[in-house]
Amino acid sequence: MGAGQADPRLSGIIKLAILAVGGQGGGVLTGWIEDLARANGYAAQATSVAGVAQRTGATVYYIEMAPHRAGEPMPIFSLMPAAGDVDVMVTAEMMEAGRAIIRGFVTPDRTVLITSTHRALAVSEKMVPGDGIASSDEVMAAAEVAARRVIAADFDALAVANGSVISASLFGALAGAGVLPFPREAFEAAIRAGGKGIEGSLRAFAAAHDVAANPVREAAPVVEARPAARVTGPARLVAEWDRLAAHVAALPAPVAELALPGLRKVVDFQDLAYGAEYLDRLAGVMARDDAARGWALSREAAKYIANAMAYDDIIRVADLKTRARRFDRIRKEMRVKEANVLHLTEFFHPRAEEVVGMFPARLGARVEADPKWMARLGRWFDKGRRLRTDSLTAFVILHVLGGMKGWRRRTLRHAQEQAHLARWLEVALGQVAGNYDLAVELIRCRRLIKGYSDTHARGQSKFDRVVAASLRIAAREDAADWCRRLREAALKDEEGKALDGAVRTIDSFA
Repeated sequence: MGAGQADPRLSGIIKLAILAVGGQGGGVLTGWIEDLARANGYAAQATSVAGVAQRTGATVYYIEMAPHRAGEPMPIFSLMPAAGDVDVMVTAEMMEAGRAIIRGFVTPDRTVLITSTHRALAVSEKMVPGDGIASSDEVMAAAEVAARRVIAADFDALAVANGSVISASLFGALAGAGVLPFPREAFEAAIRAGGKGIEGSLRAFAAAHDVAANPVREAAPVVEARPAARVTGPARLVAEWDRLAAHVAALPAPVAELALPGLRKVVDFQDLAYGAEYLDRLAGVMARDDAARGWALSREAAKYIANAMAYDDIIRVADLKTRARRFDRIRKEMRVKEANVLHLTEFFHPRAEEVVGMFPARLGARVEADPKWMARLGRWFDKGRRLRTDSLTAFVILHVLGGMKGWRRRTLRHAQEQAHLARWLEVALGQVAGNYDLAVELIRCRRLIKGYSDTHARGQSKFDRVVAASLRIAAREDAADWCRRLREAALKDEEGKALDGAVRTIDSFA
């Protein structure tokens, strides 16, 4: 062979990579492709390199195949994909498509990218206190530039709709894309040879094959209005609910839009009397507001007062974990059949503060102020626990805790939450006369407080810092803007580094 001449046998090698996280059947899909190639006269080799799913990336499955005749030497294939040297890139999630582009596996002169457009949020996205979800639109825009051809659809939804998993729909998309030299029947034969879940896999395969063979850009989803939830129960309680709902209906439209779901939330959290308290607090805000400003202050208060009143305590967490609809949702998501047994393990890590928070308010306050008692409770309770809620004992424990709503109002935690709520509203409403926009931003700062245990403590600490820094510059014309910047900085990272920087900036001129 002359210098500079490529080995003609290399031109027949097809290089295909798959990126999939745990539970998406990347190994099954790889096995189907490998079996498909070998059954149709190709030599094939498949390898995989595990990734730390959703942190540093998915598992990378890599397949090389080439025509092979009996008696010929077996080709030696590469064990890993190389940047700029992949013919087909299959990704089982939208951000994995982005990672494949960043790693150079997708090139405009060569690569066909097949990706599902659904999202499985990464740990790094979930850790952000605010909205840390990466933009799928940006990934799609990059894919249109980086790939020779893009086939994108919600292949996960297609699989679920047909009673299967995403590996089957991605296999169908691969067949419909026409990037492998094998007929559709050969793909289906590979699924049948697998011997498990054949009918569902074939249905998902067919649906995805049609989408890939006749690609159309996905239309924007149509958001249907939710039907009003029907309230049922004893006539006396339903009548009281109707009275509260009628009160909300009489509010200005911008406020009522958020006040009704807010009312539902606090009533679900506690009871109808608590709902009446919610409306009383909202009325106090509206008395300081007016229509000329579009009821902006009251509208924000309708949302965030409800969130503040429906805080996460042990009672709330236990209640949510033992509701029938939660078990129904888990069974549906895990595709549990009648013949299957579902084992469900809950992880709890209550701190001494959560335990003391369940004490009567006065007793709890004395115990919380005693370092020796707090240390003792920490030794007894501050450890991770795993409770099997599919077992009777664990379920009954949580069910009893979740039913202690009547005790909640007597607890230290409730007293603390009510006092914090009152201080927050007093501070925000105190700015209405001098700086209405700052008052609105201070109401919005309640977004920083959420969650349970350590998460709640961190959020409340950030809230207190943002409010304190905002009040230091309340006399400035741009105080509202600075309050918004501080809040956004607090939402950027769990550790609060961005907030530290923003506070230092205020320190430099306040």
